[in-house]
Amino acid sequence: MTDGLVIPELDAGPFLLRPFRAGDLPLLAEAAADPYIPVISSVPVPYSEADGLAFVQRQHDRAREGVGYSLAIVDRAEDRAVGQIGLWVTELAEGRAATGYWIAPSGRGRGAAGHALAAVARFALTDLAIPRVHLHVEPWNTASVRTAERAGFRREGLLRSWMELGGTRRDMLLFARLAADEPSPAAP
Repeated sequence: MTDGLVIPELDAGPFLLRPFRAGDLPLLAEAAADPYIPVISSVPVPYSEADGLAFVQRQHDRAREGVGYSLAIVDRAEDRAVGQIGLWVTELAEGRAATGYWIAPSGRGRGAAGHALAAVARFALTDLAIPRVHLHVEPWNTASVRTAERAGFRREGLLRSWMELGGTRRDMLLFARLAADEPSPAAP
């Protein structure tokens, strides 16, 4: 049994990454109506307020159980949650963690995913001293491919028939960012 993880607040430039709260239910309702987000996440469909509150609780439970950090991506200018990013730490014994994200339709096109991904990678590689953070992206998702590359992740290859999503086996591109590739801090 673990003592659990403390979900941090992370600076992501024009965005803030923070724990989910009940006030984020409008984001979850929008995400549940998206044709893709429920396929790649645990956003409940069909959606109800009770389901949304249960989703919020599950995000906190994941940290308490030591599974990982689930963070709301909040647009600072609008003080509104626009997406989710996670850092999953169940493979720390192997020196790696996984990340993944989604952005609701109304929050897309403003760099939320890129800022969030860069901030979570810095947190993992620097603050938590995890040697490797990896990310899976579907090959057709060119926006996420560009996001990963801009956030300093390198494409490592194609994983054929890697996982089942929505009842279909899907290929995934594997991206990773390594602590060994990070620039050394400047000397005082």
